[in-house]
Amino acid sequence: QVNLVESGGGLVEAGGSLRLSCVASVNDLSMYDMAWYRQAPGKSFERVAAIDKIENTNYLDSVEGRFTISRDIAKKTTYLQMDNLQPDDTAVYTCKAELRAHGSKWDYWGQGTQVTVTV
Repeated sequence: QVNLVESGGGLVEAGGSLRLSCVASVNDLSMYDMAWYRQAPGKSFERVAAIDKIENTNYLDSVEGRFTISRDIAKKTTYLQMDNLQPDDTAVYTCKAELRAHGSKWDYWGQGTQVTVTV
């Protein structure tokens, strides 16, 4: 079982920044593809950013150029740097770890952290 613990959410004014962290209880974070998802009230669950085992990254169009996903393998931590935040970014942000091995796939989810952006 993999546990993911997010932190770094909070309340920020539009134009501000936050950095989310996701610490994974794994032996080797480099074995996992990592991603951040979000869900706002009344809106669909969407993938915001992802980073794979060879460090390729992918972003939701609406956050491209404002958000940056990265990770520190030694600290077993994945980050989401969020700059120029806007009210539409308000949501619960959740970290996901994906492991693929021997023809199977396992997904692990954190509990989420609230991000609220005020005008």
